[in-house]
Amino acid sequence: MGKHKITKTEKRVLERLIFPEKFQVIMEETGLLQGELRDDLINLLSFGFVEAYERSGNKIVLTSFYDTDNLQDFTFQATSKGLAEIKSN
Repeated sequence: MGKHKITKTEKRVLERLIFPEKFQVIMEETGLLQGELRDDLINLLSFGFVEAYERSGNKIVLTSFYDTDNLQDFTFQATSKGLAEIKSN
């Protein structure tokens, strides 16, 4: 499989995810619509550039079982692979 070239909006999302951020915050900071952000996050998750976390009490826990219909319930953070992707572009 060839190297995926991330889109401008995916890059914008990734740049916000150096620290864990909630869906709502990412949406406000990027100015993306909910559907656009959802699509970008699904792509970034599938490329391994972003990881999803669930809130458990006052801490966040990595999850591989995120519900793509309810991404607004999760918190996201870029992986080292995702951060390398920002730098390489």
